[in-house]
Amino acid sequence: MTAKIDLLLANDITAPIAIDELEKAGIDRIYNPSSVVFVADHMVPAKDIDAANLCGKMRAFAKRQGAPLYEAGWGGIEHALLPEEGLVVPGMFVVGADSHTCTYGAVGCFATGVGSTDFAAALAMGELWFRVPESMKLIFKGKMGDGLMGKDLILNAIGKIGVDGAAYRAMEFEGQGIDDMLMDGRMTMCNMAIEAGAKSGIIAPDAKTVDYVRARSGRPFQLYRSSPDAQYVETVEFDVTDMEPQVALPHSPGNAKPVSEVTGTEVDQVVIGSCTNGRMEDLRIAARILRGRAVHSGLRCIIIPATQRLYLQALDEGLIETFVRANAIVSTPTCGPCLGMHMGVLGEGEVALSTTNRNFIGRMGHRSSSVYLASPATAAATAIEGIIADPRRYL
Repeated sequence: MTAKIDLLLANDITAPIAIDELEKAGIDRIYNPSSVVFVADHMVPAKDIDAANLCGKMRAFAKRQGAPLYEAGWGGIEHALLPEEGLVVPGMFVVGADSHTCTYGAVGCFATGVGSTDFAAALAMGELWFRVPESMKLIFKGKMGDGLMGKDLILNAIGKIGVDGAAYRAMEFEGQGIDDMLMDGRMTMCNMAIEAGAKSGIIAPDAKTVDYVRARSGRPFQLYRSSPDAQYVETVEFDVTDMEPQVALPHSPGNAKPVSEVTGTEVDQVVIGSCTNGRMEDLRIAARILRGRAVHSGLRCIIIPATQRLYLQALDEGLIETFVRANAIVSTPTCGPCLGMHMGVLGEGEVALSTTNRNFIGRMGHRSSSVYLASPATAAATAIEGIIADPRRYL
């Protein structure tokens, strides 16, 4: 089917490629500049001349087209920024030149990522062809205990179904575990749907969704949910009641284990942030664990609020002071360390525990480095001990 797109998104890595494609095709005007958002987030502040030039190309294009642009100083990491700024609302069809665009399913959007060439076509025409994905349902029963977060649930799910267990499917999340979860945790879960191969992740909007959106946006929206007789290609159930915090071992998000099986693993660096886990819920639980304590002397702890708005809120709540007093490094919003760009690149043989979304070989630096994925709670506990640690002992 060919679908009209409500909102298009690209960043400082993917947008320049799409811009080049438009120039090759001789297209000098995009379909609807007001439906496009450009975000500089992957290499900001510019880490080198090439990064500065890429941002410059996107900046100049956005200005020529009259399209919105968010940069360092008034922006943030795209998939935290758009919901915070009220740019995505329930019922939208959102396409981004970034695989983690599926994050917006947490507010009831159908949101998916495409390559830069497809994105260029969407810029030109305002629509794209898609194969309608089959749907699968993941039901999270039970009540989450203290120290368990959305990151733990999605890692456990990917560990169970595999990194291709939802290939080109829409992953629909429901159950008491989802109902009880804050919007921040829901975004974490939808963000990582792509790590199971999904086309999108989505959560049916409820009162929490509506309150979140109305507090940030004046845009009209429409609530959709699956019909009672909807057909699912697969249904998978989970019980979160006794679920342990999860850790994904190198080199796959699907290599998830209970924290008790990994406790004691030595770590050189902890990163708390990214489009997956740099929101207020994440920063608050990290501060709760770090307050009055200190980062282990043999370890670097980097904390990155996902947007400038969130940074300011964390400052107002005293969280930034807590991090600094604990000897953590606090950075301006950037994707940098997540993909080994800057602000925390790993050296040869180094080990990191990160709240980011991928831990492939060389993802965060040297090919001989290793990355473990976990929640901000587990990351904060690990930062204190210098080894992978169970956060529940601090809660």
